[in-house]
Amino acid sequence: MSATAIQPGEEAAVASPRRWILIDPLLLLSALGLIACSLVTLKGATSKTVPGHPLYYVERQAIFAGIGLLVVLALSRIDYSRLREYKFGLFAVMVALNLVVYGMPPIQGARRWIPLPLLEFQSSEFGKLLVIVALAAFAVDRSRRLHEWRTTARIMLLALVAAMLVIPQPDLGTGMVYVAIGFSILFFSGTSWKHLTALAVLFVAALVIALVGAPALGVHVLSHYQEQRLVGFLHPSSAPEGATYNIHQSLIAIGSGQKTGRGALATQTTQGFLSASSTDFVFAAVGETYGFVGAAVVLSLYALLIWRALRILTMAKNLFGTLIAGGILAMLMFQVFVNVGMTIGIMPITGVPLPLLSYGGSSVIVTFIAIGLLQSIYVQARIASAGKGRALIS
Repeated sequence: MSATAIQPGEEAAVASPRRWILIDPLLLLSALGLIACSLVTLKGATSKTVPGHPLYYVERQAIFAGIGLLVVLALSRIDYSRLREYKFGLFAVMVALNLVVYGMPPIQGARRWIPLPLLEFQSSEFGKLLVIVALAAFAVDRSRRLHEWRTTARIMLLALVAAMLVIPQPDLGTGMVYVAIGFSILFFSGTSWKHLTALAVLFVAALVIALVGAPALGVHVLSHYQEQRLVGFLHPSSAPEGATYNIHQSLIAIGSGQKTGRGALATQTTQGFLSASSTDFVFAAVGETYGFVGAAVVLSLYALLIWRALRILTMAKNLFGTLIAGGILAMLMFQVFVNVGMTIGIMPITGVPLPLLSYGGSSVIVTFIAIGLLQSIYVQARIASAGKGRALIS
């Protein structure tokens, strides 16, 4: 017998309880390590936030992580390839969820959340994964026409539609994540460099028009506070009073941590000088409390997570898996770079959460779903590899 494909019986044999041991242990280890760092950091940063309940945020974050781990184990047993059939439905769900929030009551001046009993459901967070899977499926369907401008334009236009749904919420950071996802799907699908370069030029031109040209004509594309943040980043000396407060406190916190941190004496974090120490500026809280050592541990865990995502991307059994892994890789890298960058002053403040470290149910669960999809791609690749090996022997 000279078969070159996996036979149904062969896949069923591998799909036994042994499938549990086929998952990528290093990918899981990086996720668990980041959650552990999050719980330890939140314990010190939020102990005085809720009077009489010092572990309120720690307990809730642990619950979110527990739900996420169950999702990872469930997704690792599912063949991700089946999701390709539902691309139109997934994209429609993303659109619907991001439109529903406009009818929700505003929270801190923004309409991003749907109130649920356990958490504030953030539609734009879940939309990231829906966009990744949908765009990956669209790209696979047109894999023989990737050299055409029409294909590049359609995929990027879908990403921009998704971004334009969340930017007015306002959520500029997540909108930029959607754009990064679209670009990564094109890159990993093999789109020509000519097309990618043209998209990059158009993106820069759009930024110049939105940030310089439109305001000069009296048209403000961004919200007032978003413009203040950008002015504070580009021209700190001429920024409005208070526009650079958060970044200054973040730099003070990280600098004061030195080698091993200040522990319980981390006043910037524990006394409320550092805003959003449990969410947007959680990395600054790590830097002050645990110093260079703590920050190095966190960044090492992110390096491990990104390395495993990149490894899984190269292992995928088909183009669909490669593109999903590529989209997830772009999502994680973009969020880590932007969040850590804004805490040390090399990126503007955008409100992008730090995956698995920032407090938040939607962000934590979505990141675990992404890890579950990566585990599914990894498991299916190992099953395919084992099946091909048996076929060649027989």
